[in-house]
Amino acid sequence: MPIQTLTTIDDARAFVASARAEGKRVALVPTMGALHAGHLELVRVAREHADVVIASVFVNPLQFGPHEDLARYPRMPEADTEQLIVLGVEAVFMPSVEDMYPDGGRSATLVTAGHLGTVLEGRSRPGHYDGVLTVVAKLFSIVQPDVAVFGEKDAQQLFLVRRLVRDLNLPVEIIGVPTVREPDGLALSSRNAMLSAGERRDALALSRALEAAGSAADRGVESMLAAAQSVFQSDTGVQLDYLAIVDPCTFAFAGEQHHGPVQVLVAARVGSVRLIDNAIFSIP
Repeated sequence: MPIQTLTTIDDARAFVASARAEGKRVALVPTMGALHAGHLELVRVAREHADVVIASVFVNPLQFGPHEDLARYPRMPEADTEQLIVLGVEAVFMPSVEDMYPDGGRSATLVTAGHLGTVLEGRSRPGHYDGVLTVVAKLFSIVQPDVAVFGEKDAQQLFLVRRLVRDLNLPVEIIGVPTVREPDGLALSSRNAMLSAGERRDALALSRALEAAGSAADRGVESMLAAAQSVFQSDTGVQLDYLAIVDPCTFAFAGEQHHGPVQVLVAARVGSVRLIDNAIFSIP
């Protein structure tokens, strides 16, 4: 069955209605395109949980701030479609901004991320998660998937999407997929394509910081933070945005007396490119 390219909301709804009429289970893989091996792993996991896989490719303007890289964000719809064909994806949903946001690319109605949308990534990118949750809610409304698959690289996003589903009683199962990395440890990201060769080497500071934090886990939160921060103090090519340790169950900041699982979150700017990463460890 050849892949179907759905360019309008009506197209997507008609495709899903046809699949439902045949009793098929539907999975959605939301992306902003510029697909890499990390996205393709999401598709492979989606295939394990559904009969029909729909990948959305939409660069969502609501989640970009006024000085962020919306215009520079890589767009390669033909190459993305070719990769999805290889994996046997039944449909790719590529709506226009005008179809998704008829009011000039904006939305008068927003889904708010609340307080958690104002800390960490939300503090550095005000309004970002409101834009993310709004487009995710729209995609869920349009596609009405049984299951949706997200990467764990953006841990805060995944936490907020799960909370969105819980709080709004949405009938969709959320599956998180572990971060896919290059052999040297760099987390795959569409933004990696914007790095020069030298910046690509500098970007390894993020994964090295996570490794350093993990090596200090037996000494507690403060030691983990100090170990990770030392990596950036010796790396002048990277501008640290934030480094934090949270409880992965609540996303509350972990205190010095915390024991059990912790998630180390890091964001940094390498040249003009902003990257994020995270890892989970356990404090005995």
